[in-house]
Amino acid sequence: MPLSINQLFTSQRFAFSKLLAFRVQMLLAYQIMAVVAGWHIYELTHDPLALGLIGLAEVIPYFSSALFAGHAVDHYYSRRFFAILSSTALCLSALALTAIAMGMVAGDTVLWIYAAITLTGFARAFILPSYNTLFAIIVPRATFARGASLGNSFFQIGAVVGPATGGLLVGFASKAAAYALASALCAGAVIAILRLTIQEPAAKESAPVFKSIAEGLRFVWSNQVLFSAQMLDMFAVLFGGAIALLPAFVQDVYQVGPEGLGILRATPALGAILTGLWITRHPINLRAGRWLLSAVAGFGLCIVAFALSTSFWLSAVILMAAGAFDGVSVILRSTIMQLATPDGMRGRVSAINGIFIGSSNEIGAFESGVMARLVGLVPSVIFGGLMTLGVVGITAKKAPKLRELELQQLN
Repeated sequence: MPLSINQLFTSQRFAFSKLLAFRVQMLLAYQIMAVVAGWHIYELTHDPLALGLIGLAEVIPYFSSALFAGHAVDHYYSRRFFAILSSTALCLSALALTAIAMGMVAGDTVLWIYAAITLTGFARAFILPSYNTLFAIIVPRATFARGASLGNSFFQIGAVVGPATGGLLVGFASKAAAYALASALCAGAVIAILRLTIQEPAAKESAPVFKSIAEGLRFVWSNQVLFSAQMLDMFAVLFGGAIALLPAFVQDVYQVGPEGLGILRATPALGAILTGLWITRHPINLRAGRWLLSAVAGFGLCIVAFALSTSFWLSAVILMAAGAFDGVSVILRSTIMQLATPDGMRGRVSAINGIFIGSSNEIGAFESGVMARLVGLVPSVIFGGLMTLGVVGITAKKAPKLRELELQQLN
């Protein structure tokens, strides 16, 4: 019988609580850095393409190291070590941004910001594989869906609090104070993992790196449900990612301050929190594939509506609705990945999943910046939303196993 929520939190000496503490603090730090760096860059350049280049600066190191990170997590003993490594790298990036904001670094400020963001790409390569492998050790298989829903709810709470905190600190304190808080949160994530006491499985016999990576890629490619779910998310985020352009909307369309940016960055996560809490109590067990496709379509429609809105508060409500749809999608994809992946391949599959999702966020930010430069801010976002709807239609037609998926088929 699946564990209750209280049992899930208290199982294995509060190990799940400590794992969530790690995830939430890392997310808070990352979100604060993202919102403040975006404001910082646009304040210096007033160029939407410069916002897109933030994504490019992060995705190149992430993409180049994610598959190797997945191999390392699968084949070396301590998953905790890689969680600590990622926390430390993100902390160093936050400290570098603090020094830049305080004027302690000579030279081109914009280039130094991009350099610091590059380090976050390397850090993020290890976060998802280490988290997912630790999740599978701590949470009983029968409770994966409930655990994924809880994890997403806490993730989204961090995605609300992080941007709002970053925006408020920039508005009422300074950019340096926001970056410094991010570094402190990373230190807290290290402490949470150090306090995590679990029995990790013995290390697998180390396979050649490229053979191991190829094995993971073949597994994902051959699994239509897993592959199509990841492709759906990748292209939806790639084309529907309006978040990277929010500093431009805030300053040029709504004409409000950094506090407004923090609010708009937080509202999608607020919608996802409400969705996550509802799904925690009412898990989606029937017609999961159709729910997933409908949720991504709803997200695309919200992106189009956001682009057409000229009201700050209406846009906030639309983004909250987009976050609610995305929350359904995230929970279902996380559950599908956990149920469909063998234990010995979780690190590599998580890394591949991270490339699909993580790279699409950053490449999507770059695409949004380029399109905004070419066709204008609002038309670029409308185009992205319409492309997301097209991706849903193509996936529904070409991936019947995903369209007709019932989660019980993966048990």
